[in-house]
Amino acid sequence: MSQRILVTGGAGFIGSHLSERLLNDGNTVMVIDDLTTGSIDNILHLKVNQNFKYYLDTILRKSLLLELIDEADTIFHLAAAVGVELIIKNPTRTIETNIRGTDIVLDLAQKKNKKVIVTSTSEVYGKSNKQKFKEDDDLILGPTTKSRWSYAASKIIDEFLALAYYKDKGVPVVIFRLFNIVGPRQTGQYGMVLPRFVKQALSNQPITVYGDGSQTRTFLHVYDAVNAFLKVISCPESCGNIYNIGGDEEISILSLAKTVKTLLDSSSEIIFVPYSEAYEKGFEDMHRRVPDVTKINSLTGWKQELSLEKIIKDIAGYQLNKGQL
Repeated sequence: MSQRILVTGGAGFIGSHLSERLLNDGNTVMVIDDLTTGSIDNILHLKVNQNFKYYLDTILRKSLLLELIDEADTIFHLAAAVGVELIIKNPTRTIETNIRGTDIVLDLAQKKNKKVIVTSTSEVYGKSNKQKFKEDDDLILGPTTKSRWSYAASKIIDEFLALAYYKDKGVPVVIFRLFNIVGPRQTGQYGMVLPRFVKQALSNQPITVYGDGSQTRTFLHVYDAVNAFLKVISCPESCGNIYNIGGDEEISILSLAKTVKTLLDSSSEIIFVPYSEAYEKGFEDMHRRVPDVTKINSLTGWKQELSLEKIIKDIAGYQLNKGQL
């Protein structure tokens, strides 16, 4: 059955792909976004659909948000301050947007008895050295003097809030912890590594690897992430639970740079940039960030479909088409 769905942060990279899929599935979609990290270009092609509406405003404006939540059957809450560079430069905005925004969404959803899907992040696992992260693992953050941990801390509070609203007030909530979701429309402006590497390679500019490049990550195409979202929320038993969503191919950042260079036939030189130059003095990074996706796989059978090579080629195709070089 078609639904009326509100997507906060719907003009962002992930939000725009989710909105597009929801519309294609026959739903009515409302988007609210203040364009801090989103772009109107991401959703302009959706305006031709009569079932699509968008509002350029902040989720902190309760009067408008209450109106939109009243109209919606389900809320996908993606609005957040994201990207390492943005977080380090504007820690106050990060904390305010992430915590106050989520609290407002949950409070208004509770008043109207609406389902809320909250997107969190793999950053919450912090400095844990586990081989793969499971949803019930301990969370180990760095000191409050390091501003990069403010993002992880704010999203942890978001998760606590969501689960509290579920337990205390009966709000049906689902939490997704996202591990490096990538693809077309993503920008490297705020520190996202793969679109930055692709842009540098296509321009034959130096590919800048932060640190020594030994840190490892997995990457998941946004197409696969959206599939995961929709599979999980179709299961009533998912409410009150947290699910990792991420790729299964672990790769070091240096190897990623080499792979991008080779696939795109680039003449770029690979250079190393100290974290202190890229971000701030004393910056702390997670050496390994690999998800255990057993929980979502057991619930829905979901698994990654698109390869890293496909991801890189899709990002490159988008950047070339949009003239972003």
